[in-house]
Amino acid sequence: MAKVLLVDDDVELVEMLRDYLVQEAFEVTVAHDGEAALGLMRQERPAIVVLDTMLPRLSGIEVLRRIREEGEMPVLMLTARGSDIDRVVGLELGADDYVAKPCSVRELAARLRAILRRSARGKALSPASPPLEVGRLTLWPAQRRAEWAGRALALTGAEFNILEHLARHASQVVSKAQLSAEGLGRPLERFDRRLDTHVSNLRQKLAAQSSEEACIRTVYRVGYQLIEV
Repeated sequence: MAKVLLVDDDVELVEMLRDYLVQEAFEVTVAHDGEAALGLMRQERPAIVVLDTMLPRLSGIEVLRRIREEGEMPVLMLTARGSDIDRVVGLELGADDYVAKPCSVRELAARLRAILRRSARGKALSPASPPLEVGRLTLWPAQRRAEWAGRALALTGAEFNILEHLARHASQVVSKAQLSAEGLGRPLERFDRRLDTHVSNLRQKLAAQSSEEACIRTVYRVGYQLIEV
C-alpha cells in the first residue's frame, strides 16, 4: 500500500478523498494546514504528497518550496480550477503534476498511480545497469541520480523522467505528445503547458552547470531534442 499524505483545509473534501483512496488500496494520512503537513511529512515519510495550494499557517506553495529544499519526494498539487498562476508556480517549484478542484476522485487516484509507477520504474532497474551518458550528462536510472560534468543535478521526479526519455533518444527529435506520455504519464492536451514548464526548469538547471548553449533544443511545432555538448 502506497502511503499518501493528503493536505487540504477542506475537512469534508479530505474525508471524501481519503475514503475513496483507502478503497483504492492507498494508506492515507491527512493534514489541514501547512505546518502540520511538514511535520507529518518528516515523521511519516509518505510515498507521495497531495497538496492544496491554499492552506492556513503556511501556503501550499511554501510547503512545496520546503519539501523541495529537503528532497525529491513526489508532490501532486491541488489547484483551483482556472488558477493558472498557482499551476505554473507549482510546476516551476518542482511539483510533479497537478489536478484542478473540484476534482474527480478517479482522476486523482489515476494521477497518483501514474506518478508512483514512474518513480518505481526507475527504482526497479538493476543497480548494476550501466549509466546513460550523453556528452557531459550522466544518468543512473536505478538510483534516479543525474550529474553534469561530475556535478550532481537536483531534479524532481517529473524532470528526471523527461530527461531520461530524452537521453534514451539522444540526438533524435522527440514529439511533445510522446514526451508527455512517456515522461509525465499523461496524454498531451491542447493549451497544456505542463511539459513546457518542466523542460524550462530542466534548461535552467543545466544552464547553471554550464555557460554553453542549452543542450535541450526546441524543434518548432514538433518537440524537443537532447544534443551532446
